[in-house]
Amino acid sequence: MKTAIYSRVSSGNGAQSPEMQIRELREYCKRRGWKITCEYTDLGVSGTKESPPQLDKLLADAHLRRFDAVVVWKFDRFARSVTQLIRSLETFRSLGIEFVSLSEQIDTSTPMGKLVFTVVGAVAELERSLIVERAKAGIRNARANGKTLGRPRKLADSIEINRLRAHGASWRAVGTVLGVSAATAFCAANRIPAKTAGGVAK
Repeated sequence: MKTAIYSRVSSGNGAQSPEMQIRELREYCKRRGWKITCEYTDLGVSGTKESPPQLDKLLADAHLRRFDAVVVWKFDRFARSVTQLIRSLETFRSLGIEFVSLSEQIDTSTPMGKLVFTVVGAVAELERSLIVERAKAGIRNARANGKTLGRPRKLADSIEINRLRAHGASWRAVGTVLGVSAATAFCAANRIPAKTAGGVAK
C-alpha cells in the first residue's frame, strides 16, 4: 500500500524535533509492509494560528491519489481543530484513503477503524445540516423584522425618464443613463411592477 506520513512540531529553533515522530511512523509502516511514497513535515508551524504548508500539500496530493493511506503520530499533530480533522477524514473517506493515528490507535483499514469514518461522515452531515438551518433561520428572522433581502433595487426617476424619452432616447439608453435596466426604466415610467413586464421596446 502506498503510504504518506505526516509530522509537525510547533518550534523550529531546535527545541523540538520531528525525528521521533518520523522514526515511529516509518517503523509502523515497515511492520505493516506499507511502502512510504510521500513524507510531509511542518517545522515551527503553530497548529492554531497558521496553515501548515506541508499539510496543505498532503491534502492536495490526496486528491491526486498519490497514496492509499495517511499515517500520523497524533490527531493534534495533524489537525488544527476538530472541524479540520473531521473534514480531512471525510475527504480521505470519499477518496478511499485509509487513515492511521498511532497515539490514538485509530486505523481505518481495520473493521473497528472503519467505524470512525462512519461516525465522521455522520458528524459532517450534521454540521452541514446545522449550517443550512442557521442560514434559513437568519433569513426568516430578517424577513420577520421587515428587512429586504437580496440586492437593493435602484429607483428610477419617472420625470427624468420621460424627459429622456421626449428627446428620443431608447429605453436601453434611458436605462444606461440612470444605471438601471431598460425594463426597470420602462416599468418606472409606466408605474407597473417590473416582474410583469414581458418585454421592452428598444
